[in-house]
Amino acid sequence: MTKRDERLKTLYAYDDAYQETSLCGIDEAGRGCLAGPVFAAAVILPVQPWPEDLNDSKKIAETKRYRLADEIKKLAQWGIGMATAQEVDTVGIQQANFLAFKRALQQLQANFPVAPAIILIDGNYKNTGIDSAISVVKGDTKSACIAAASILAKAGRDQYVIDHLETIAPEYGFAKHKGYGTKQHRDAILEYGLTPWHRKTFCRNLTGEQS
Repeated sequence: MTKRDERLKTLYAYDDAYQETSLCGIDEAGRGCLAGPVFAAAVILPVQPWPEDLNDSKKIAETKRYRLADEIKKLAQWGIGMATAQEVDTVGIQQANFLAFKRALQQLQANFPVAPAIILIDGNYKNTGIDSAISVVKGDTKSACIAAASILAKAGRDQYVIDHLETIAPEYGFAKHKGYGTKQHRDAILEYGLTPWHRKTFCRNLTGEQS
């Protein structure tokens, strides 16, 4: 058995253990960025077939991630939600994550006639305000539905940043770093200042600005 087959077997077995056809996975993307929204995805995979190349989104090349995201959207029931940079600054990153989780679930239920029986959330969270939620540390490496959610969240956020922030402010190089705190991004902030899409609470050390 190849490493890929072993990984898929482990991911599928984790979800199968719940014996729920309405098992939903949730993951986020963009938690640590200096700019742009936090994205979350909620995914219910079908009994069969499942995407064959599922993995933690961070371990998948960008072009392959977009392809997998399209495949997941065709096979699964899904929703995507986000919390803006302004919301991150207002309520903090943890609560902004929870907003994105809830909005992803709301879109899932608006698009599909489904009420998930169990919701697996990647991470170690308490008091999310989501009923039937179970936190799974490193869930994107354990659960198939969380891995699928990680791919949709990451691909969706990256495309949003390219379509919106890169188009409006190309001098910051958003298409390359996607809002993360790379040297290129930090240098651009020092040269051009903050945009309305930057998280001021995340950029204090760079600019000296107070939120």
